[in-house]
Amino acid sequence: MKNLVRSVKYLIAFVVLYLGVVWISVMTSKGFDISMWDYILATLATSKGKVLVAAVLVLAAAYPRFGFITRRVERDFEQERDYIEQVFAGAGFSLKHKSEGCMVFRANNIFDRLVMLFEDEIQVKQVGQEIEISGIRRGVARVLYRM
Repeated sequence: MKNLVRSVKYLIAFVVLYLGVVWISVMTSKGFDISMWDYILATLATSKGKVLVAAVLVLAAAYPRFGFITRRVERDFEQERDYIEQVFAGAGFSLKHKSEGCMVFRANNIFDRLVMLFEDEIQVKQVGQEIEISGIRRGVARVLYRM
């Protein structure tokens, strides 16, 4: 169910981006007397438009597979807890929840949360001699770069 929600969010983000680009295109065209919706329908009725729709649907369906990752780093969770919190703070995340052997971080500002489609929670937990960082690829990569 979580993956379905993530796919739908990604699909909606694509649709909003497409509508924004079309709106800008129609508004900046001089002497082009056509409504935005007529332009969209005419574009999507072509073979290239149908390929675009298919590609967006495939990307949205695959998003949970490539948009989220789990990485391990050789660190000690208990001894370096403060360092981990500082790294996340530097990457724009704040501690949301802390429990025994696990911390959950969330993006600080609304713009970052929106860009990450409100899937901005990153979980850190101890696994053997390593810590496991899992969450949205963009956030995990930002944190790992700082570590």
